[in-house]
Amino acid sequence: MDYRPLGRTGVQVSPLCLGAMMFGPWGNEDKADSIRIIHAALDAGINFVDTADVYSAGVSEEIVGEALRGRRDDVVLATKFFMPMDTEDPNHRGGSRRWIMTEVENSLRRLGVDHIDLYQVHRPSPTTDLAETLGALTDLVRQGKIRYLGSSSFSGSQIVEAQWLSHDRHLERFVTEQPPYSILVRGIESDVLPTAQRHGMGTLTYSPLSGGWLTGRWRKDAPGTPTSAARPNARFDMSTPSNQRKLDIVEDLAQLAEEAGHTLIEMAIAFAIDHPGVTAAIVGPRTMAQLESYLPATDITLSGEVLDRIDELVAPGVTLNPDDDSYGDHELTAAARRR
Repeated sequence: MDYRPLGRTGVQVSPLCLGAMMFGPWGNEDKADSIRIIHAALDAGINFVDTADVYSAGVSEEIVGEALRGRRDDVVLATKFFMPMDTEDPNHRGGSRRWIMTEVENSLRRLGVDHIDLYQVHRPSPTTDLAETLGALTDLVRQGKIRYLGSSSFSGSQIVEAQWLSHDRHLERFVTEQPPYSILVRGIESDVLPTAQRHGMGTLTYSPLSGGWLTGRWRKDAPGTPTSAARPNARFDMSTPSNQRKLDIVEDLAQLAEEAGHTLIEMAIAFAIDHPGVTAAIVGPRTMAQLESYLPATDITLSGEVLDRIDELVAPGVTLNPDDDSYGDHELTAAARRR
């Protein structure tokens, strides 16, 4: 497997990053099987693993930590903080110094490591001064508990603000951004990707299969669709015009993949990692079979004809269903809009 630079850090990572959201009660509750999947990914050449404290309420981090025993130095280990870890205590979440200093210790303990390579804020906070977050993270870098900082689901303007603050206050800067990106969710091409590129950031895109839409599992004749805490209903409500449009396009994409000699999964992942602004696509298998279906994509280079046809079906910079985006939610709530 070829490796790529993680922004300007000097670190080299695989074009597929193993996402661990499905390891634990949210997905695969068989810990031993989850560990086997992680080991298989490492054996295949993946050296990048991404999880989060909130995934299965910390169980995902525990599984990842157990799987990496004896192999920790071979892996670039990333995790995230921000989401609520306690439904009752309002301070067990967010980007405050108070919470970051507490939660990094919890993640280190669950992972069983003495440092985290990439510590990412899972979402921007409309109520927390970003300098507060960056200041706490800078202190953690200086303490040796984390190596690099990353953001997730930041808009282009928020990326610029963070970079300016780091420069102005002499703080560590975000070296990566983690946004959603797939054939059906291309909004970041118009702003987030070029902004990250201008600032020399690595980009770890998640959901290259668009939450399962590009697996071939849900087609126009499918009997039903999934809903869960990890997959909000708005993204899978087949009665909405935007999702009906997605169903039509998936049919065309499946035919295109077959004509090109690929599976739909392979074409979708190859598309995500083909963009020059993308460092790695995060794939989150629940089963070994799913992992094995993802791996061939790293050996595929889509032809210009295939890419042109994809652009005809979903124009560059277009996200077919706005519910598939993970940024801009606060700005568009009724309370935040100007009336």
